[in-house]
Amino acid sequence: MVRASGLFALTIGLAAAALLAVPRQACAAGLTLPNVSLNVGAAGTPATVVDSVKLLVLLSVLSFVPAILLMTTSFTRIIIVLSFLRSALGTQTTPPSQVLIGLALFLSLFIMAPVYRQVNSDAVQPYLAGRLSQTQAEDAAAAPLRTFMLNQTRKNDLGLFVQLAKISQPVDPQTLPLTVVIPAFITSELKTAFQMGFLIYIPFLVIDIVVASILMSMGMFMLPPVIISLPFKILLFVMVDGWYLVVKSLVESFH
Repeated sequence: MVRASGLFALTIGLAAAALLAVPRQACAAGLTLPNVSLNVGAAGTPATVVDSVKLLVLLSVLSFVPAILLMTTSFTRIIIVLSFLRSALGTQTTPPSQVLIGLALFLSLFIMAPVYRQVNSDAVQPYLAGRLSQTQAEDAAAAPLRTFMLNQTRKNDLGLFVQLAKISQPVDPQTLPLTVVIPAFITSELKTAFQMGFLIYIPFLVIDIVVASILMSMGMFMLPPVIISLPFKILLFVMVDGWYLVVKSLVESFH
C-alpha cells in the first residue's frame, strides 16, 4: 500500500496520455491501430522474467483501484454528503444510488484534475521520455497525492496515526509514509462529511417538526407526518436551488 497510490497515479496518467495522444497521432499519420495479444512462453533472458513480474504486479495493483479511489481522493466526502442529503429529503431511492455515485465520481475527477495534471507533468511525461525510472516515477506521482491528502487532513488526526505508528514527529509532513497519511486523511474526511451532513439535515428536520406539531394539534395521529412534509421539503430544496448550493459547497470545501 505504501507504493500502491503512486503506482496507481502513474498508471492513470499513462492511460490518459495513451488515450489522448495515440489516436490523434495515428489519425494524423494515417496509420491503423495495432491489435494487442498476450502470449505465454518460456523466458529467454532474466530481463524478460523481470518484465513479466512487473506486468503481473501492475495487474494485481489494478484490482485495488476501487479501494485506492476511495482512500486517496475526494470521493468519500462527496458520496457521504450526497447520501445524507437524500436521507434528509426522505425520498428513499430518489435520486438512485447509481446517479449519486456517478455524480460523486465526476465531481471527484473535477476536483482531482489539477493533481493528476501535476502527476502527468512531474511523473508520466519524464517517465515516458526515459528521464525517470519506474521507482522514481512512482515517487514523483505519489507526491501530489500526498500533498492533496495532507491539505485536507486535520493535525489531530495526523498526529494520532503518527503516535500509533510509533514514529517521531517529522518536521515536514511530506516525509510521512502513505501508511500514515491515508488513514489520517480518511478519518478527517469522515468527520468533515458528517459535519456537512448535519448542517444539511437541520432545515429539513425543522420542517418535519413543524408538520408533526400541526398534525398532532389537529388530532390527525394516524397520518404519517413524512407524507405531508415530503412535498414541502422538496419545494424548499428546489426554491433555494439546493443542488447548486450542495455541489458548490462540496467543491469549495477542498483546498
